[in-house]
Amino acid sequence: MTDTAAVGARREVFERYARWLAYATIAWNVIEAVVAIGSGVAAGSVALIGFGLDSVVEVGSAVVVAWQFRGVSEAREARALRLIAISFFALGGYILLDSGHALIAGDRAETSVAGMVIAALSLVVMPTLAYAKRRTATALDSRTVLADSKQTMLCTYLSAVLLIGLVLNATVGWWWADPLAGIAIAAVALNEGRQAWAGEDCCDIPAVVSRPAEPDACCDE
Repeated sequence: MTDTAAVGARREVFERYARWLAYATIAWNVIEAVVAIGSGVAAGSVALIGFGLDSVVEVGSAVVVAWQFRGVSEAREARALRLIAISFFALGGYILLDSGHALIAGDRAETSVAGMVIAALSLVVMPTLAYAKRRTATALDSRTVLADSKQTMLCTYLSAVLLIGLVLNATVGWWWADPLAGIAIAAVALNEGRQAWAGEDCCDIPAVVSRPAEPDACCDE
């Protein structure tokens, strides 16, 4: 097998791996979204609802990655990055407004055991997926998979923020911890949207399986 053929075969393996990671993300986040949004509505928790909505965005991001790897091209990858960025902006804007309203109005969320459980589980599942996605992004020199890995890692941070807010609200009655957690979630989401839109960090990836005979369009921009 020639070097070019070997590189091509290895790239196919990593592209298939990227799709399976996307499918795993979709499956977990569907569960996470249903539990978080349902328990958030029941408890009146803006942070929990926002976390559930982030899970919906995570599903959309994973769908974009799975779609993009059915036929990789620079133009297609750029469109995929834009879709991921827009999902961040929409999520961040909504949660920021809703959290600000809850904080000003003094809305108090009830204790949600289901919410704390799903946030704790997410602290285990999301870092594992994010690590695997970043390794795959490095191998493929893929901005889209890198952006998706950062969105998955964002979900880890949000899980920690959410869990702290829910525990403080449940144990010491700090009702304002819930909308503050929502504002923190919104701020991180908006920043990640900015980075995804700009295509940041793509030139920091040392490609292991590069596209044969293709220039690095990202770093030439």
